[in-house]
Amino acid sequence: MKRVLITAGASGVGRAMGEAFDAAGWQVWVCDRDASALADVPEAWRRSLVDVTDEVAVSGLFSEVSEVWGGVDALCANAGIAGPTAAIEDVSLQDWQACLAVNLEGAFLAAKYAAPLMKAAKAGSIVVTSSTAGQYGYPFRAPYAAAKWAVIGLTKTLAMELGPYGVRANVICPGAVEGPRMEGVLAREAEAKGMSRDAVYEGYASGTAMGRFVEGKDVAGMAVFLASDTARLVSGQVIAVDGFTVNPDPKV
Repeated sequence: MKRVLITAGASGVGRAMGEAFDAAGWQVWVCDRDASALADVPEAWRRSLVDVTDEVAVSGLFSEVSEVWGGVDALCANAGIAGPTAAIEDVSLQDWQACLAVNLEGAFLAAKYAAPLMKAAKAGSIVVTSSTAGQYGYPFRAPYAAAKWAVIGLTKTLAMELGPYGVRANVICPGAVEGPRMEGVLAREAEAKGMSRDAVYEGYASGTAMGRFVEGKDVAGMAVFLASDTARLVSGQVIAVDGFTVNPDPKV
């Protein structure tokens, strides 16, 4: 049975990934910094309370994974935060750094400690969650967009560096995903732009060819595919799961 580790796997897209891998017959291990959310994951899943910005904690997690599982077949580096919604001149350095720490450094640390296990096995798949903000930019969300662009460069580099060892690395770029985190983004963006929440929502939805938001299960299905043997020669790719963004700037 194949083994997947999912960061920020206790809720949202990460939880959907866990459910999809579980349904596909994988062993699932999730880490999260939210203890209450972790307590609610299925009993069959392994779980660890970990802050992905803490290198000691991440190192310890992979040591435990190695000891318990003997390795890992797939890593979903999914941890992320929305960061501030503000004009660039109003973004504090502290908020900038906090956003990059989770979205970029969290992915780096997970890959750093997963790589030796996968290289030793001469096989593995790393799937990093970016965003369409990492393809087009994102007004009033400079730290988030910068981090999501950066993880694409990181992942393409991983694909080059680890490919000779049989390890693949790919990026998923979700569009706007239905759920509590996006609701927070909508509220903050509505305030920043002087618009209603519904108007901002419609701006996002109408900016896609399919005219709708993404659901966690849509992103999860792509993660399972990229981790599977069916995608054995898919590496270094940036795949949007967004209903096809045709207007990346959701303003009216």
